[in-house]
Amino acid sequence: MKQYDVIVVGAGNGGLVAAADVAKEGYKTLLLEKHNLPGGCATSFVRGRFEFETALHELCDESTSEDLESSKEIFTRLGARVDLVHEDTLFRVISKDKDGYDLVLHTGERFFDDMEKAVPGCRDKVKKLFDLIEQIDAAQRYVNTGKMNPLTLMNKYGDFMRLGSHSIEEVEIALGIPEKARSILNTYWCYLGVPTDDLNAVHYISLLTAYAKVKPSMPHNRSHELSLSLVKAFQGFGGEIRYNSEVTEFLFDEKGAAIGVVANGEKLYAKKIISNVIPANVINRSDAKKLPKRMKKLANARKIGMTFITIYLGLDRSMEELGINDYSVFIFSDNDSRVQFDKRKEMGIYVVNCLNKVLPESSPKGTSTLFFTIPFMPGDLPEDLNETTYKDYKNEVAKRYILDYEKTLGVSIMPHIEEIVVATPVTFARYLGTPEGAIYGYASETWDNIIGRVVMEPMEYTVKNMKFCGGHHTRGDGYPSGYITGDKAGKATVKELKEEK
Repeated sequence: MKQYDVIVVGAGNGGLVAAADVAKEGYKTLLLEKHNLPGGCATSFVRGRFEFETALHELCDESTSEDLESSKEIFTRLGARVDLVHEDTLFRVISKDKDGYDLVLHTGERFFDDMEKAVPGCRDKVKKLFDLIEQIDAAQRYVNTGKMNPLTLMNKYGDFMRLGSHSIEEVEIALGIPEKARSILNTYWCYLGVPTDDLNAVHYISLLTAYAKVKPSMPHNRSHELSLSLVKAFQGFGGEIRYNSEVTEFLFDEKGAAIGVVANGEKLYAKKIISNVIPANVINRSDAKKLPKRMKKLANARKIGMTFITIYLGLDRSMEELGINDYSVFIFSDNDSRVQFDKRKEMGIYVVNCLNKVLPESSPKGTSTLFFTIPFMPGDLPEDLNETTYKDYKNEVAKRYILDYEKTLGVSIMPHIEEIVVATPVTFARYLGTPEGAIYGYASETWDNIIGRVVMEPMEYTVKNMKFCGGHHTRGDGYPSGYITGDKAGKATVKELKEEK
């Protein structure tokens, strides 16, 4: 019988950090991954002479507070070395609304200059929004002490609690930020998968300020570099990783405590289990009678979050030759994020990235790559889609968006496509194994936002000896969120092991 101290299921961002944290403390740790490569979405793939970044737009690798966890701090502590290239430009955003706009926003103080230029008179109000991060950071530091008292939160961190119960749109309106300025500020909403009238203010302010105050970055050797550096750290601590080892069953004792898993038909046992697998799938791979009723009800109540259609293009001309000038371009049909969301299947919102702007050598000399990201929700694919019509559907979607991009930016790229790959929610469901191909795990809605998840975490998934981490967990989706939830799960597991010993 194979016995470990800890088994970590899934070598996604959260699982990699959790496994490294535990192994670093000397515990016998096994990391199981169903694919032949680590990282989940944090990887790349090759078609012809092009290497494509699977999912990463840009990494928010630092926090707005040195005292708070960040991916940079986690990687440094684990000895995982990554070569990062920082960016000064946040994005270009084009709204095709009748009152639309086309502008570029930068980091640091230039952000406020750009906002003031776009909407004269908005600078002070926008700065007030950014000032709220100090209260948010202070409250998060208090929560991280592990001695959280709701009364203390209400009395000492009142702004944080008030923000936690409002959408970002409500907060912006209360601060008197003009409508056009709100539209520009809210460009990043699709990074969290929820329109701003339903998106928690704390969550969005944390994201926006982290990008605008601290330069976003890109790993020089793509996100696969992030994953491999964590694997190297994990193995350096004595950890064991098994690829091509999908967990098909979670094992429990008679009292419902997690005791192991089944992978490749082999039963593997451990004192603790950490799952980077979404709870819905854990439930489906377990004896339902052994799981708490609350866990099953909660998983069923939560809404599956956003996924994407992505179009990867390898072009036989450089970005300069094609007239492409920007790394990240957001294209909206309307200024309002709710309209953008509702019209997501009709080019309401999509994002196009050209990695060569940040990493000129990311494709062969004289070539370039484009990466289209089109938000989708469960149920958006045609109901009559089948094996026969699937290819035609993908090609039709790709053609529509490429033509719209050409028209919007005044460029010609169709004649220069050398390689094209189109991934749909079907692709992500097959690769990630998530329901509906969900990349964002569970949607971070008003009733189920990051504040509620953090506060209620001790009451949520109460399987003894089991912890969860990843994009489906407390912080929602995002590379840094995955690393941070993995770090929390790893540290909590180490603490339990030490106390039990």
